[in-house]
Amino acid sequence: MSDNIFYEYLNKGSLFVNKNKISPHYVPEKLPFRDEQIKELSLWLSPALKKEKPHNIFIYGKVGTGKTSAVRHVVNQLDSISKENNLCLYTLYLNCRNYQTKHAILFYCVQSFYPDKNFVGYSKSFIYDKFITFLKENELNFVIILDEIDKIKDREIDDLIYTLSRSNDELGVGSSVSMIGISNNLFFMSRLDPRTKSSLCEQEAVYPPYNAEELKEILKQRVSLTFKENVVLDSAINSAAAMAAKESGDARTALMLLLKAGEIADMNKKDYVTDKEVHLAKDKVEHEIIKSMVLTLPVQLQLVLLAITERSESPKGILKIDGSYEENVLYSGEIYDTYTVVSNKYGEKPVSMRWFREYINELEAYGFISTTQSGKGVKGNTTLIKLGVDSKNIKELLEKEFNV
Repeated sequence: MSDNIFYEYLNKGSLFVNKNKISPHYVPEKLPFRDEQIKELSLWLSPALKKEKPHNIFIYGKVGTGKTSAVRHVVNQLDSISKENNLCLYTLYLNCRNYQTKHAILFYCVQSFYPDKNFVGYSKSFIYDKFITFLKENELNFVIILDEIDKIKDREIDDLIYTLSRSNDELGVGSSVSMIGISNNLFFMSRLDPRTKSSLCEQEAVYPPYNAEELKEILKQRVSLTFKENVVLDSAINSAAAMAAKESGDARTALMLLLKAGEIADMNKKDYVTDKEVHLAKDKVEHEIIKSMVLTLPVQLQLVLLAITERSESPKGILKIDGSYEENVLYSGEIYDTYTVVSNKYGEKPVSMRWFREYINELEAYGFISTTQSGKGVKGNTTLIKLGVDSKNIKELLEKEFNV
């Protein structure tokens, strides 16, 4: 037993008290700088307290802006008070990255309603009937949280939302279905059919990125829960907040940096976490941060980025009118052509050139690309694009994502 390799770690000292509480997935009891959003969410869900149908809600914002944390915080409190008061409320969270069709989502719901039964192999109509029957018989107000809702396939999204919203016509008095959609894509609703939109009667909210000062306070809160007292220096918190603020105000990035910095300090048997460890952490987690950002992009943004990486493998550059040559620059028009081919390849409907330009602007805001207008010296007028990340790694990551 004394030779067990894990004894070294079991008896080893650590700067951490509870590493789980600095995870991006941990939801603290108080969410800093989201009081307004929490109050708004609570208002929209409050009809459930009177056994009435809550609003349909759609929440948008970039990665790491606290969308999921705020929703789970409010829904957890709603669940708690409904149990205390014997209210007929059922809430269910799922991430649409793992459930991308209407049938998969309804199947997940029904399986959670009847955990002791196995519904594999039953028809879609049977699953839907079981969904409706359960809510009717138990007179439930059902709230489904669809995180990363933009990951649902284009050919499925309208059908799912329309089905969920119109299912209330079958339920009648005493039970209802409401949904909370969470998306990184500000233009998500533009994808929906007008008939679907008219059935929703939704409430919408956009969550802004955190600034450096807000990120500092968020990190201070998590540090107090995660580390031993006074072992994380202010310089470490300031550095992590500044780096994350530069990455579009992403709280997840800030948390990942401080987590990895603490692990580096532990590994090197340091007494404190300093800005030095944070800078070392940046190099170690940069790949994971980029990977996380890429995988949480809306599907259409992923397709545009994939098209850019494909074109970047053999960039032609630009020959200017004055005879000079600029390397590794792509034309937006040729990227759009490639994007159309890639979209069709993976069964997604290409967006118009107008929306394509919006997606290019978003990718630039995320730091994946840089753009300039062609201006003088180039024949014609177009947007010139340069990829700011490793094209091979991003291309492999996205191809794997789409081929799953």
